[in-house]
Amino acid sequence: MDTPSLTHQYRTVVVSDVHLGTPDSRPERLLAFLGAIRCETLVLNGDLLDVLQMQRRRWRWSPAKSDLFRQLARLIAAGTRVIYVPGNHDECFRAMVGQTVAGVSLHREWRFALADGRQALILHGDEFDAAIAPSLPKRWLGDLGYDWLLRLDRLGRRLRGARWQGSLARAVKTRIPSAMAHVTRFEEAALDHARREGVEVIICGHIHHANLRRRDGVTYANSGDWVEGCSALVEHGDGTLDVIEWADNPAADPRIDPRVDPRAEPTDRAPCEVDTPMAAGS
Repeated sequence: MDTPSLTHQYRTVVVSDVHLGTPDSRPERLLAFLGAIRCETLVLNGDLLDVLQMQRRRWRWSPAKSDLFRQLARLIAAGTRVIYVPGNHDECFRAMVGQTVAGVSLHREWRFALADGRQALILHGDEFDAAIAPSLPKRWLGDLGYDWLLRLDRLGRRLRGARWQGSLARAVKTRIPSAMAHVTRFEEAALDHARREGVEVIICGHIHHANLRRRDGVTYANSGDWVEGCSALVEHGDGTLDVIEWADNPAADPRIDPRVDPRAEPTDRAPCEVDTPMAAGS
């Protein structure tokens, strides 16, 4: 693999919802991204492998997926600390919490201090499902509808190639009121949990919607996914958080998303413009 010449340095990088083992995963993009960054700590925040889907249907393992694990091994060898917080689609690995395997430390959740002293909590986010969608039939129907949106996206890419831009699932999540309300409830549940846990920052994945927002002194962050989009949450050396998106061109500069860390009060910094939340991804 050719490593991009441009290297980006971060204190912490969080990626989630890669869903390896499904046809919608984009391991080649994540591979390029990891080859273009350096960080002290890399957090894999759940659903790295989609064990649920791999058990239900036939799956294929492409060379890019194996290359991705080799790149993780190279990062570990270079001194990067790798934390793995299993999610609901790779829940079987929660039985290994507390262990370190091949240099990867497994945690049910992970607490740490940002460079600016703020206390942060990382967890996948499926912990909030029962609170925001208590009806199992509704959750099942939501998963079924999401799966069909991904199928339509695959068909569009197959028929139109590079002309197929964006994601139907992402469009629905930002335009359908019920879907938008669902993720708003998720974010509010996460913020409430952060307050109960006494942390100033809570970082999730799970809903496939990268976002940064602040409420009552607590920051909610979501690293997004590598299915509908290709995004990560990064902490800079001064403790600032950013959402970045990775382009198709592996040598390109990661784009800093407008959803920058809203830790400053509005009097010091203009309120950040954020997309309206979207529905749960998986």
